[in-house]
Amino acid sequence: MEFIKFNGVTKQYKNGVVAIYDLNLSIEAGDFCFIIGGSGSGKSTLIKMLYREEKPTKGEIILGGVRVNKLRNSNVYKLRRKLGIVFQDYRLLPKCNVYENVAFALEAIGVKKSEIRPKVLKAIELVGLKSKLRDYPDNLSGGEQQRVAIARAIVNDPKLLICDEPTGNLDPVMSKEIVELLATINSKVGTTVIMVTHDKTIVNSMKKHVIALKDGRLFKDYKEGEYIDEIL
Repeated sequence: MEFIKFNGVTKQYKNGVVAIYDLNLSIEAGDFCFIIGGSGSGKSTLIKMLYREEKPTKGEIILGGVRVNKLRNSNVYKLRRKLGIVFQDYRLLPKCNVYENVAFALEAIGVKKSEIRPKVLKAIELVGLKSKLRDYPDNLSGGEQQRVAIARAIVNDPKLLICDEPTGNLDPVMSKEIVELLATINSKVGTTVIMVTHDKTIVNSMKKHVIALKDGRLFKDYKEGEYIDEIL
């Protein structure tokens, strides 16, 4: 079932730079999709438009039946509550431990206290950090910090998990572990996952759906299992 649709989407910034040209693509519910491309290919702009940090200049973006580009600014928070977002730089609260960092995502949207603890523990266990509940970010490795960020992103059971270069600060071993964790969340929970990356090794090892961008345009839509010979 089609979950995300870009119909003729163009994004031109105020300085005149066109980041995305007439983009048409679709992603199905439950898909695991890599977004690849070189610097300036439009990867970051594409995902920023998904969570409405940016709006398209032309065209239509539909996410789970919602026309994202038509949302009023006052309603954007409703969209984001249905999404999980993971960034390259973790963005953890340094004075909060693992449990508190994950719980904060629920506290911020007013979830009842009685519901927070079981949800947090479930998310932390899923990312393999049950033994690190009371540890602070400074005492965790980069891979562990990214696992906390993922737990925080999935704690509210989002329909879509958006990952912007989540392995960019990690070594190859940790990178592989993080991507395998995302694949587990995708398969076990059914969460649709979109991951921006420039790591060809990871992309080819996972054999998932891949959307390749070049100079703001769709270069190729690779189906599951196709080999990617280069990151453009």
